[in-house]
This record gives sequence, structure tokens and C-alpha cells, in this order.
Amino acid sequence: MNRNVEIALDQNGKEFVKVNKILFKGKRSVDWDAIKSFLSEYVGEFYKIASSDDVIFIGNDFPDEYTGSKYTHGLKGTAAKAKANATQGIPELIEIAQDKHHKDNQGEKHKWNARYGWYRYNSRFALPVLDENGNVERYNLFHASLLIRHDNNGRMYLYDIIDIKKETSNPLES
Repeated sequence: MNRNVEIALDQNGKEFVKVNKILFKGKRSVDWDAIKSFLSEYVGEFYKIASSDDVIFIGNDFPDEYTGSKYTHGLKGTAAKAKANATQGIPELIEIAQDKHHKDNQGEKHKWNARYGWYRYNSRFALPVLDENGNVERYNLFHASLLIRHDNNGRMYLYDIIDIKKETSNPLES
């Protein structure tokens, strides 16, 4: 798996995942099938959230949900490319996640595999902005919510990454 990421600190001392290479690019659309294939390499792995010591597993459903959710299909432009390239930093996005929020499961669809409800965590990542020569000009910082389902087996599984928004503060210099 080709990953070129690191955990860094912004000017306020807050952590973010710095993705140093754009793997998934395209002028018009994102190749979600290629991303699904990339994500399948995470299946079966687990990672710990540093702030809560929660262990988050990557289940078989993750690649399909990440690439095929209603949220993903509604993404256009920068947000779609941000979600596509955030895939490189999944372990680190989990590690630096903050602000755990719980919500009971309300729907029939997930009454078994989200029996104990849903959690959301906030995380952040930065993607490079390249100049016309392909050199890094700066980094754009993004906020994202990690959607975690609490399964009937007691484990917590990463289900999707949603609410991706570019932070409007000053972009990070390279």
C-alpha cells in the first residue's frame, strides 16, 4: 500500500494528518472503484484512538460504504477529491480522532450490526495544493467526521468518513 502521510501540528498545536501525495486525481470525476480496491487493504486491521483508547476495527463493509454511500455520491469537486485522498491516512485519522459523541441506532437497516449505536469522532487532514510544475504550493486543511458503528459483538467498526469540509482558516504553508 502506497502511503505517504504523517501526523503534524497546526499553528495552534492541534493535530492533523498530513497527506503528502495526491494518489487519486482527475479533472471531472473520482474513480471510486480504484479507491474501493485501495481501502480493501485495510480490512481486518484495527487501530486505537489515542484520546479514548477505543479500538476501531475495519470490517468487510467499510470499502463499499465509504465509496458507495449517499454522502459519497453527493460529493462534487474538492470535497470528493478530499475524501478520495483521505483514504491514505485512515489509520492516522483514527489515531488522532477527538470529541466522541454517541447516538442510539434508530433504523431497522443496522439493528443488528449497530446494535449498541453509533459514534462520531472529529478528525482533520491536510492535502497538498500543487502549482503548475507539480510542486507543493501549500496544504488545504479539512475537517471530517468518522462514523463508527458499535456492533452486536461489542466491537467498534469504522463505517464511513462524512461531513468533510475545508477549513476556512489560513492554508498551511509547505
